[in-house]
Amino acid sequence: MTVERKSLGTTAEGIEIDEFTLAAGAGLRAQVMTYGATLTRVEVPDRDGDRAVVTLYLDSLDDYLAGHPFLGSIAGRYANRIAGGRFTLDGVEYKLATNNGPNHLHGGEVGFDKAVWQAEPFDDDDACGVRLAHVSPDGDEGYPGELSVAVTYTVTRDNELRMEYVAQTDRSTHVNLTNHAYWNLAGAGTGDVLEHVLQVHADRYLPVDDTLIPRGDPAPVEGTPMDFREPTPIGARIAEVGTGYDHCYVLNKGRAGEFALAARVADPRSGRVMEVWTTQPGVQLYTANFFDGSLCVAGLPCHRHYGFCLETQHYPDAPNRPDFPSTVLRPGETYRQVTVHKFGLLG
Repeated sequence: MTVERKSLGTTAEGIEIDEFTLAAGAGLRAQVMTYGATLTRVEVPDRDGDRAVVTLYLDSLDDYLAGHPFLGSIAGRYANRIAGGRFTLDGVEYKLATNNGPNHLHGGEVGFDKAVWQAEPFDDDDACGVRLAHVSPDGDEGYPGELSVAVTYTVTRDNELRMEYVAQTDRSTHVNLTNHAYWNLAGAGTGDVLEHVLQVHADRYLPVDDTLIPRGDPAPVEGTPMDFREPTPIGARIAEVGTGYDHCYVLNKGRAGEFALAARVADPRSGRVMEVWTTQPGVQLYTANFFDGSLCVAGLPCHRHYGFCLETQHYPDAPNRPDFPSTVLRPGETYRQVTVHKFGLLG
């Protein structure tokens, strides 16, 4: 188990950006940079032992600094959307940036994806990783309270990538953190993911309006193109949902906070398999619906559906929906969530 650190360069303000390579021998290897606490590359072997990067990534730090669609970055303070860019907490209304049509998305104009995080690497006989920390000041992007956040990426000998999120606040606020990696198990830039076979452990999902805000109650997936209860190619019914999937699934959980299997994805071509386990109540399936070739990965243009996201999280617009699992964090409490990606091969 090894951790290597190197400098990628600096921001326009002269802040140094470091990248950490976490390696588990001949198995899983992951790279994480301090800008946005971004998971840049995840590399795993296929059924023939050939290695490939299975996350979409950019070729240089300058490319990331120029702006990107959250490729592997941490989305926060609130991942996903908040309707109208506002919520009321303890009788006080807070106004946020409306950076996605009429709504607030992924923390606003300058969210956690644009912060430079402080890093502390670690390694032992069975695992290695890096802990990244960030302090979001009171009023940051309109949110109340100073929020101290830590995200720890760990790679294990069992080809698992663990992401642990911890946060504390000095004033009541809302928190919903996720990693926004785009995956392609055939290899980044090799084509679309429509033949990837997906299974999601969810009997219900959240129907949304035209601005992707949940409307009404969770609905059954049965009889709809949202149904991935049985292994199904991502592209089998994607034409029935417009440009593609961008929906939150209500995971089947025996109890709140249970660590359980959320989804399993297999690529028949390479034989690679990825399972996603989480303590979160939901997972957002997104199929890179607006890639148009202008974004290049590994020197190759990325087009629509060249990647998929499985963003484990609480539900969109929960701050305005008291019937949803709460995202309120109060002083003295600790926000803690875990998501693990387990990699393997088809039998």
